[in-house]
Amino acid sequence: GFEGDNMIERSTNLDWYKGPTLLDALDLISEPKRPTDKPLRLPLQDVYKIGGIGTVPVGRVETGVLKPGMVVTFGPTGLTTEVKSVEMHHEALQEAIPGDNVGFNVKNVA
Repeated sequence: GFEGDNMIERSTNLDWYKGPTLLDALDLISEPKRPTDKPLRLPLQDVYKIGGIGTVPVGRVETGVLKPGMVVTFGPTGLTTEVKSVEMHHEALQEAIPGDNVGFNVKNVA
C-alpha cells in the first residue's frame, strides 16, 4: 500500500494477496438504501440560534423528505413545530432527500 501496490492494478510484489485491488474493492461497495417513502428521520448534528433568523437545527436526512411547511416532531421531548425553510450549502431547497446535509429554520422554538 505504501508503495502504491494493488491500488489500481494487481502487483507482482503482492503475489500472496488474492483479494481485489483497492479500486475494485471500493467499486464493490453498494450504495446505501435511502428511502423517501419512509417517515422522516433526521438525526441532528447541531442546533444554531441565529440572530434575526431564529433556531436552525442541522443534520442529514436519513429517510423520508423534509419540506418547508411540514410539521416536525423532535424526539425525545416531543416538541412539535413547523419548518419555515430548508437550506443546503446556503441555497434554499424545496425538498431535502436522504443523504442531504441540511439546515432548516423552525417556527417558535427558542
